[in-house]
Amino acid sequence: MRRVLSRHRWAIGLMESRASPGPETLRHHDAVLGCLRKAGFSVALTAHAYSALDSYIYGFALQERDLPFDTPDKTAELAQAILAQVPADQYPHLAELTTEHILSPGYDCSNEFEFGLDLILDGLQRAGQAT
Repeated sequence: MRRVLSRHRWAIGLMESRASPGPETLRHHDAVLGCLRKAGFSVALTAHAYSALDSYIYGFALQERDLPFDTPDKTAELAQAILAQVPADQYPHLAELTTEHILSPGYDCSNEFEFGLDLILDGLQRAGQAT
């Protein structure tokens, strides 16, 4: 879903403008729900899992759409410009994160998505095993 929304950034606005979901959206929802149920999740855990996954994936795609950069080089340029305007003594944690993580070689914002998704999936796996 995130990959498709990344390729078709205009689709997020269209999805938000619809008062009722179309058949493709309903098929997507039903397929995800079916995967969760086939994985052994209860109906209640399926609802929780779907909500967490949908919110995270859609929210990340929405955030990516609105970010003013789309390459690691542009990310670094923007981070350096922000750092130049933000006093590190007033925002020490922001400065630390930017200099030690975002500006480190090889940083790619999309890797943050993978990390977060792994956390959610690991938590859902534990929740499914506990029921």
